[in-house]
Amino acid sequence: MTTLIVFSISYVGFCQDSTRIDNQYAIDSTILKSVYKRRLQPYILSGSLIAAGSITYAIKPFRELDYGIRHTINDLPKSRLEIDDYTQFVPAAMVYGLNLVGLKGKHGFWDRTGLLASSQMITAAFVLPSKRIIGRTRPDYSDNYSFPSGHAAVAFTSAHFLFKEYRDTNFWLSVSGYPIAIFTSVFRVVESRHWVSDIVTGAGIGILSTELAYLLYPKAIKLIGKKQKHRAFFSPSIGSKTVGFTFSKQF
Repeated sequence: MTTLIVFSISYVGFCQDSTRIDNQYAIDSTILKSVYKRRLQPYILSGSLIAAGSITYAIKPFRELDYGIRHTINDLPKSRLEIDDYTQFVPAAMVYGLNLVGLKGKHGFWDRTGLLASSQMITAAFVLPSKRIIGRTRPDYSDNYSFPSGHAAVAFTSAHFLFKEYRDTNFWLSVSGYPIAIFTSVFRVVESRHWVSDIVTGAGIGILSTELAYLLYPKAIKLIGKKQKHRAFFSPSIGSKTVGFTFSKQF
């Protein structure tokens, strides 16, 4: 009888432990799926934008969408102000401004500067060769560097940089850069500098470039032997026909 009671208690304890393990496994699986979903969403979004813009440009029936929108807005008044040259950088500048007033982001000054510079460098590496290789004529016929939109790419690089820095502490603040990026992109279309497919593709490139920077920058710093007291960052060098970068390290 004693042996039976001991066995019963042990069996019940084992069942309870198994239940706790199963529950813990279920919780861990849910968290893991949530993390993977969160990490994959920007890649799915950016890939969809790049694909949508590329298909619209490359396939003639879809290209009629570009021409239709161009015809619809062709009579809108044009602005002589080149404000899009400045608004594309506003979301990134907001990160530094917010830090100055005490709203800290995810990274300190040197690391966020490295991440921003890296994302802009990746953007330039995507955009500048594509413009020259594809050679699409702008709506205003000023040159053949329309596809993809560099302004849209930089604007969404900046907006997604703001999002990455503040999404865990202030979600609404983190997404405030996207309307500015959308404004920059739409302004480029209204001013006859780009087709809609140019800016859609550029937006996808911008988001993707920032994601890649946040993925690769820590690995690059680790690879070159970054230590706790050593700081390093990349700085892009972007010209009308060239792209390059410099590397700086503080000891």
